[in-house]
Amino acid sequence: MRRVFGSVRARAALGATVVVAVALVAAGLAVLQVLRADLVDQARLKARTDAREVASRIAAGTGYRALELDEDVPVQVVDEDGRVRAVSEDLEAVTGTGSSSVTPVGPRPGPGPDGGGDADDDGDGDDDDDAGQVSSEEEYGHGSARIDGETGDYVWAAVEVTDRRGTEVTVYAGAPLATERGAVSTARDAMLIGLPLLLLVVAAVTWLVTRRALRPVEGIRREMAAITASTDLSRRVPEPGTHDEVARLARTTNETLAALEASVERQRAFVADASHELRSPVASLRTQLEVGAAHPELLDVDGAVEDVVRLQRLAADLLLLARLDAGERPHGGSPVALDALVREELAQRTGDRVPVRTEVAPVAVRGSRGQLSRVLGNLVDNAQRHARGGVRVAVREEGRWAVLRVADDGEGVPEGERERIFERFVRLDDARSRDDGGAGLGLAIARDVVVRHGGTLTVSAAPEGGALFEMRLPSG
Repeated sequence: MRRVFGSVRARAALGATVVVAVALVAAGLAVLQVLRADLVDQARLKARTDAREVASRIAAGTGYRALELDEDVPVQVVDEDGRVRAVSEDLEAVTGTGSSSVTPVGPRPGPGPDGGGDADDDGDGDDDDDAGQVSSEEEYGHGSARIDGETGDYVWAAVEVTDRRGTEVTVYAGAPLATERGAVSTARDAMLIGLPLLLLVVAAVTWLVTRRALRPVEGIRREMAAITASTDLSRRVPEPGTHDEVARLARTTNETLAALEASVERQRAFVADASHELRSPVASLRTQLEVGAAHPELLDVDGAVEDVVRLQRLAADLLLLARLDAGERPHGGSPVALDALVREELAQRTGDRVPVRTEVAPVAVRGSRGQLSRVLGNLVDNAQRHARGGVRVAVREEGRWAVLRVADDGEGVPEGERERIFERFVRLDDARSRDDGGAGLGLAIARDVVVRHGGTLTVSAAPEGGALFEMRLPSG
């Protein structure tokens, strides 16, 4: 069963069929109920009309044996004592009325002529008494009647009437329910035949429409499988010319592939650049150690230590970049006083080539104290390498931002290179001539850390003529 309904087409067809089936069954039941109620109301109307017509004749003075009741309409007239006073012709049996008898009784004894009961029991309505009265209300019931050997179900209308002698009788007139039941049965049979056919059409149409709609999705799946097998991230999935969800899925998939391709290319370039940067200090250190092993008196210990320190810094930078690429974000711990951080970092620095001036105001940010200290150190190191006579570090609060500015009086950064210098392993020619071993990762690390703290790091021209690096972080 899981395999049968394992596709979207099958589930969509099944769901649509079930919904339509439920709706049609509910609608069919409602139609049958309305049809049955309407036909029953029509039968009641006919029975009431017939009952009132007979009651009006009795009230007008027509004798019970002179009513001339139609044989096609079952009618029974019953008095207060339950005696049948009149019945329609060919009525052989009855249920649901005031009496199960179909044999009318004779006149009740009384003051009438020749000892008869009701004065006009067999007359023609020429009695001189006042006219009788027909009740304005009627009651309904269900029962059966057998007429001329045929039995059927009937709805009975009961109307009370007082004849001209003051005798109260009830007229029962019936209307057959065969028409109602036949119509309901016919409608039900038609629904039972048409419903499966309609559901089959709904399932087939849903299957075909869903299949056509999902055809581009299958094309996307096949292309993605081919890309996965070939590892060629330059390929793209086909985009349908529609403007629906499938087209948006294809566009998003291609955007994801483009981002993945760019990420893989950056990773490959990163590995290649890291290998290149590691090759030089490792080769230099190996050469010095080999020379020292062969000629101890020629061992350059200071140079070896310098290469080890360079390797150590490069390894630390690569490790930090790997953690940042893996999605490491600073913990939202206690606030970090940015002004105190600047003072502590600058107090620990010794041997700076040019002096550093500070202009700090109290301001705090949230984030990793160690990572922010690394950003400040990288920015000051960069300024020291390019400054001619001095470096300026300023901290201030501007609205909801804490702003750190590091400026130097060097040559500055050309406007066309102000974004490229934040890329990994990028060093401008001037930087290479002044660089004392940097790998071009300091500014890249600084921007990545600042971005993960919810801030920005940009470079512009400093008033002193050099470069001005501005870090903005949410204060707090």
